[in-house]
Amino acid sequence: MSYDMIAIMMFSTMMLMMMTGQRVFGAIGFVAVLASVTLWGTGGTDLGFAAAMKLMKWYPLLTLPMFIFMGYVLSESRLADDLYKMFHVWMGPVPGGLAIGTILLMVVISAMNGLSVAGMAIGATIALPELLKRNYDKLMVTGVIQAGSSLGILVPPSVVLVLYAMIARQPVSQLWLAGVFPGLLMAAMFIGYIWIRCKITPSLGPTLPPEELEQITREEKLHLLRAGILPLVIFVTMMVPFILGYTSLVESSVVGAMASVFAAVVKRRFTRRVFEVATRETLAISCMFMWIILAALAFGAVFDGLGAVKSIEGFFVDQLGLSPWEILLLMQLSYLIMGTFLDDTAMLVIVAPLYVPLVKHLGFDLIWYGVLYTITCQIAYMTPPFGYNLFLMRAMAPKEITIHDIYRSIVPFVGVMIVALAIVTAFPQIALWLPHYVYQR
Repeated sequence: MSYDMIAIMMFSTMMLMMMTGQRVFGAIGFVAVLASVTLWGTGGTDLGFAAAMKLMKWYPLLTLPMFIFMGYVLSESRLADDLYKMFHVWMGPVPGGLAIGTILLMVVISAMNGLSVAGMAIGATIALPELLKRNYDKLMVTGVIQAGSSLGILVPPSVVLVLYAMIARQPVSQLWLAGVFPGLLMAAMFIGYIWIRCKITPSLGPTLPPEELEQITREEKLHLLRAGILPLVIFVTMMVPFILGYTSLVESSVVGAMASVFAAVVKRRFTRRVFEVATRETLAISCMFMWIILAALAFGAVFDGLGAVKSIEGFFVDQLGLSPWEILLLMQLSYLIMGTFLDDTAMLVIVAPLYVPLVKHLGFDLIWYGVLYTITCQIAYMTPPFGYNLFLMRAMAPKEITIHDIYRSIVPFVGVMIVALAIVTAFPQIALWLPHYVYQR
């Protein structure tokens, strides 16, 4: 049997196992170990062991539990409530101001957690009831929360970019820095869309009534500003020393985790329940990601040994005659299609052994491609029929918001995200300027 046929059989077997409902890491790891033993005999069993050792020696992986713990402490201690109250008061007079404040809230939460589910949970429990009570259009606010929460996998410290860094063998710190400007660009485009829509049709996002604004004194505004700035102070305390070169990435993650605990203690909200929930969730998510990375490394090693990447490159370039940019667009399109029925980690570990080496052979920057992949995942999160965020929203939204409303609400925001993806694709320096600037210094 040819190596190409073996690679096709491995890929199809893995997809078949995942369709039966097997866990992602179980399906990928099983196919990898079975293929290695079949191809290389008993010595093939060393493949999984070697992948485990490589994983355990990867020092930046220590950042993963630190950032997840920090995000859950901030979420469970309700420190994000103060931040939303600040946006509520200060953005109230602006058309669509509370929806704009929700996007800003999501940006900050993303910068402290790295997971979209945290932003979704906070947005659905804090922002959504308040927006509906203020007579905001339900389609508008549902789309706002889904779009805003998707920023969690792009704005640093993105957990998805940590996974990509491990599989693509790229520095996590550079990937995080590369996600800053694209994330802010997308957030700004969301805000611009909300403001324009609410300016044209004020009923979609009414401003706060003048009598309510008059009841809020200047002292109250300043008090809310101080309370809401606390999460921002935590983020600055964590990231500025890293960007300036005073701390390593791992040290910054520890600073962030300790700062979040200290803030919760000062606010008298660091209870036993908060500590227990944060610890349990951190352990569960960290272990899940480690198993997935382990399986992906083993699968990728077999694929490299078979030379499958060169075969795929030859098929696209020599037989089909496609240019590197056409191949890149096809890969992004495949992510969008897979995103309708797979989550971001499953997509990455399935196709990373194929796509990442191919992107490198085609001459594209792997840091930039990591950002493109992440933006495409954000879009896939929100596309029917099986978009990840759609089901999260359905689980958390009140009964008056139907699944039909949820599907309709994401249409304009997906359009905005596709435009943002096109901009970052056309102008790679949007993603690459900051990491180049920081590391040149």
